[in-house]
Amino acid sequence: MAKSRSFSIYLLKPGYSAANALRLGHALADNVVADNLPDGATLYILDSVPRPPWWKEYFAIDKELTQVQKGALIFLPVRERCFVLSFGHVSHNLLDASYEYDFGLRVTLNSLDPRKLKSTDTLDPGAAKRMRTQLPVESELTYFDFDRDSTILRSLTGKVREECRELFRHATGGSNLRISSDISADQLCGMCERLLALYEDDQYKVAFPEIQNIVPVCDPAQIFVLNDLLLQAFRERDTGLCLTVPDIVNYSDNVFSVFLGAGSSLIYNDVHIDHYFGYLDEKGIDREAVDIEVLRGHSLVLTDENGSPRNHYTIFKSLVFDACIEGEEGQTYHLCEGSWYKVDRDYVARLSAYLDSRCADCDLAAYTYSSEGEYNQKVSDNDNTLICLDMENISPDGQKQVEPCDLLRLRGNTAAFYHVKLSTLSAQLSHLFNQGVNAIELLRLEPRAQEKLEALIRDRTNAEYAEALISCIREQNCCVVFAIVTPKDATAKSLNLPLFSRISLMRNMKALQLMNIPAEFVFVADQSAEKEGRKRKRTRRTAPREDAGEAAAVAMDAR
Repeated sequence: MAKSRSFSIYLLKPGYSAANALRLGHALADNVVADNLPDGATLYILDSVPRPPWWKEYFAIDKELTQVQKGALIFLPVRERCFVLSFGHVSHNLLDASYEYDFGLRVTLNSLDPRKLKSTDTLDPGAAKRMRTQLPVESELTYFDFDRDSTILRSLTGKVREECRELFRHATGGSNLRISSDISADQLCGMCERLLALYEDDQYKVAFPEIQNIVPVCDPAQIFVLNDLLLQAFRERDTGLCLTVPDIVNYSDNVFSVFLGAGSSLIYNDVHIDHYFGYLDEKGIDREAVDIEVLRGHSLVLTDENGSPRNHYTIFKSLVFDACIEGEEGQTYHLCEGSWYKVDRDYVARLSAYLDSRCADCDLAAYTYSSEGEYNQKVSDNDNTLICLDMENISPDGQKQVEPCDLLRLRGNTAAFYHVKLSTLSAQLSHLFNQGVNAIELLRLEPRAQEKLEALIRDRTNAEYAEALISCIREQNCCVVFAIVTPKDATAKSLNLPLFSRISLMRNMKALQLMNIPAEFVFVADQSAEKEGRKRKRTRRTAPREDAGEAAAVAMDAR
């Protein structure tokens, strides 16, 4: 029996080949002889110089230790398209814009048995949350708690349908396709032709109809318009524009970040778009001169504390943004991991109808302070019907802290739990909405949590008012109010929120509805003074960092 081998396969976009799909300055060699390559294929090899692992010097190990990286990219032309077979960790040498981001996923959806799925990788762009779900037995997609309304399916693993088993038995698909196959080198072209046919098929819409609320945008004309809207938002420093790490990150490794593309940057201990704006200012780059190619040429690099690079992502691939094209009323587009996604028009309409009916007039004072904490404390000081519970904890001892709410008041015979958030950024709002549900669930499930809340209430107001509030909470006469501080026009209602924040809000409101807890959202008028930026204090580090031929001293961001 022939040995099964693992393949990682990319499909290049039309017009891309070995001649233009690789990054400038790549370290791959193309002068290697290979007698068994398929006809027309081009081979690139990574053969790095041996070097000691970092922990050899760290522990002063007195033994010769070296490690090397090996890898290869094989460009294989098939039917006027070009496939890339990647071996080892070398696929990052491909230009982000060169390959089809939905290739692996579409081939997998068209080849898998929908009843025999094993694993999913999903992305919730609203919270920039990535999750891998695995089941011990082969199951349908519904068993993976896949939320078709708010989640993008990034990767899927399972057994293939009977008619595809001559090619491979198991497949995992995201941007690339990962399979195991026992085919020989001279059969690779034939296999790729079959894969191209699977990619061009739309049979997956029958087996997986629930993933169609969010679909990738492929029309170059639409992408051009959307990219132009992105640049406009970038130049205006639109608050809806976010910078995130487009990958699952192991934060226990003490992850730091730097920017490259116009020289080295300071080291930051978080990822935020304001750091990138500061990097452009430091390098004397006018935002008006920044275009899509600049965003693709500049990189967000995850590093260790000394600036040694680990993972590279282009700025363009790291941006998250919602946009609407003029003249396409009700249609929303979302930028995530360098790709634009179109959200089903009817779904957006249903979303707006649900949320707008739950948008209420604000009964809180305008925001004129420098922080959420100050606002919560001041408005409660000035209104004796409000109790400030910001930063308080009602979780049982030894469990993760859960804040009951920011503000609490009696409205008629109902205890109103206010959760306040400054800004309309997706990730922050998703956290806010989840917080509102988690607090109510904890009060329902943990008697100790309710005891702690009652003690906090008695400590912060007079006995008569406290007992009235506590009586409502014990009788479960409660409601949740999400108070969003923003200068935006409140009459726009849910349209003030990014797409995936709206989806997150609807999901959490429905969760509260199942608990018979009414929920609403309001907009608090932001009337605070505009804040000027300032430089943070930094201490110099002397350790040099090398990346892409650059050696530079970097500074540690001190907090």
